[in-house]
Amino acid sequence: MRVLLSLLILGLLGIASALSTSGNRLLVVLEEIAEKDKYSKFFGDLKGRGFEITFESPKSDSLALFELGERAYDHLLILPSKSKGLGPNLTPQALLKFINTEGNILLTLSASNPTPSALVSLLLELDIHLPTDRNSIVVDHFNYDSLSAPESHDVVLVPRPSAVRPGVRNFFGGILKNEVIAFPRGVGQTLGNDSPYLTPVLRAPGTAYSYNPKEEAEAVEDPFAVGQQLSLVTTMQARNSARFTVLGAAEMLEDTWVKAKVQVAGDKVSAAVNAAFAKEISGWTFNEVGVLRVDSVTHFLNEEGLKTPNASLTNPKIYRVKNTVTYAIELSEWAWNEYVPFVPATGDDVQLEFSMLSPFHRLSLERTQTNPSSSVFSTTFKLPDQHGIFNFLVEFRRPFLSNIEDKTTVTVRHFAHDEWPRSWVISAAWPWISGVAVTVVGWIIFVGLWLYSAPPAAKVTVGKKAQ
Repeated sequence: MRVLLSLLILGLLGIASALSTSGNRLLVVLEEIAEKDKYSKFFGDLKGRGFEITFESPKSDSLALFELGERAYDHLLILPSKSKGLGPNLTPQALLKFINTEGNILLTLSASNPTPSALVSLLLELDIHLPTDRNSIVVDHFNYDSLSAPESHDVVLVPRPSAVRPGVRNFFGGILKNEVIAFPRGVGQTLGNDSPYLTPVLRAPGTAYSYNPKEEAEAVEDPFAVGQQLSLVTTMQARNSARFTVLGAAEMLEDTWVKAKVQVAGDKVSAAVNAAFAKEISGWTFNEVGVLRVDSVTHFLNEEGLKTPNASLTNPKIYRVKNTVTYAIELSEWAWNEYVPFVPATGDDVQLEFSMLSPFHRLSLERTQTNPSSSVFSTTFKLPDQHGIFNFLVEFRRPFLSNIEDKTTVTVRHFAHDEWPRSWVISAAWPWISGVAVTVVGWIIFVGLWLYSAPPAAKVTVGKKAQ
């Protein structure tokens, strides 16, 4: 009985720890540990999803992101701090090292607390810019909550985000229509144009702007940014698929705003979807969704008599030029608690490159088979008339999906001496073959005639005997 109970407990622990593909060790950096009660529902949801949460103050001596050269935690959540610095263990270099070792970071900001200089430097490294005035706040005089901010207009109501662009998966769009997210007293960011790794999740409405409320001027002449220039929630996925998210309003995670009642002026009262959005943004950051996996890769010769692969013919190391080859890759996607078949967004596809130094073929892979937990993408093509060392390369990099780069190297040889087509098979050679045949036949006829045609006998004339 005890053995069965132990196995059941281990199974439940395995399920709980498997909710994130990169581990369940979560470090929460909070200046006042007592303030964690303000986020009790958010932390309760994280614990229910299987995370082991450790709370540390940024000034704690026991705080360390690494132990014996390895990451001590899988994920990091940084909540706003009143201090100007975060101590020697949370320097920009340490946080970048955490990302470079495939750690994930969820960074929250608040207009009520100035952003520490270490975090400002970290964001600049990632090409994310904050207002130079650390007291700046995002306001909107049209899309604000008339219940909680009737005068300050600093609780901005934003609809659910749509897809960044066609062909990109949207993990944060929700299911129902007309859902709104409450963004209370937040900090807006602007993004540089040079980084392909940054993706804005939630942008400010067109009538919003960022300004310093301590300025007593009646009108804002030179705001930091306005409208769609302001990113309220920004994500970054590094080349190693480590994820980094900037949440501009930490108050979104507080119990007060989990299901708060909000109202746009002149509209009806509705419930904010901050709880669902917080789960979606934290789930993406902590690798609970959008994680792709390569289950298998197969390639084989697809010619007459060899169309069905078997153990001896699959994934050969060498092909011949102009062979017809089939390539297939099996992909899975982690979705909260299980692997499901990966389906690209509408208008997007997975591509295969067959390349040496540069691609000889770039082909779209079709989804030819769907298994319970994976999809098979394949294509059939003819190898180029070029021998050498080639690569089957699938490189799939999309916003909000972990990167895939799978490379298989094969050798492509030239024709062997006994593999060249005979000359009589090539129609262009028929005139030359005919010419050779005529020459040979003509020569044989000539030799036959010369050998078997005797010359005529010579006539001898006997003259009269001379007198």
